[in-house]
Amino acid sequence: MLKIKALLFYGLLLSAAITECLASSLAEQWSKVSLPTYSVSAQSIGTYNAGCISGAVSVPINGTGYQVMRLSRNRVYGHPDLKHFIESLGQTAAKQQLGSLLIGDLGQPRGGPTLSGHRSHQTGLDVDIWFLLSKQAANRSLAFKEREAWNAPSVLVGQSDTIDYRQWSKANEKVLEVAAQAAEVDRIFVNPSIKRELCLTHARHDWLRKIRPWWKHDDHFHVRLKCPKNNHDCQGQEPLPQGTGCDAELAWWFSEEAKHPVPSKIPPKPLVLPVLCDKLLKQ
Repeated sequence: MLKIKALLFYGLLLSAAITECLASSLAEQWSKVSLPTYSVSAQSIGTYNAGCISGAVSVPINGTGYQVMRLSRNRVYGHPDLKHFIESLGQTAAKQQLGSLLIGDLGQPRGGPTLSGHRSHQTGLDVDIWFLLSKQAANRSLAFKEREAWNAPSVLVGQSDTIDYRQWSKANEKVLEVAAQAAEVDRIFVNPSIKRELCLTHARHDWLRKIRPWWKHDDHFHVRLKCPKNNHDCQGQEPLPQGTGCDAELAWWFSEEAKHPVPSKIPPKPLVLPVLCDKLLKQ
């Protein structure tokens, strides 16, 4: 019996290793694409975790109220709706003197899986934004080396669940509020402690429904847009639960089960992109 269990265990490990190898090979192909495809109207295709985009546009690395970081990754592309969202949020940050937004990864020129950093960001509808609201960047354009070397500081104290008020401010709350109130935004992922902080200060606000707790996300928030109109091959997520999410749903994230999740014994499914993405990659 022990030998059978051992064989099953190693079989699962082998299956997972093969799946990871195939995914890495596919991601490498997508990472080598340097330019988007031309399209009369941009089309997000597939799901956030398995998809691509035609007609993506690049976000200017400097804009009113924001600057783009980590330029060497070439992940500055997305759907025009995402570009508009970033520019609009930056303008609000500048107008209200909140500090300059530091923009992390969007997606690759044609979307698709990346070699590092993300499972999503594949359809041009995801963007990471640092919690660091830089007064320095608000006054000058950051050099390339600065954009590569700066790190996004955590807003938590050490490895705890406690908010570090040296890093967290009302300006962070305001940025999240403005982002969540945008009609095109589907949801925003933040660390559970940040969600809890917002529940304490904005408990009755409907926009909290879009703020979703997720592992990590203590140094940046992840904005995900809805599938744009007339993007018929774009697959959105399930609807958000009713309510603000400040109840038992949030409490679970501070349980031992959430903090120490047990690895699944089921190997991950191979990443399968839509046929349209395969054609897009070869153009």
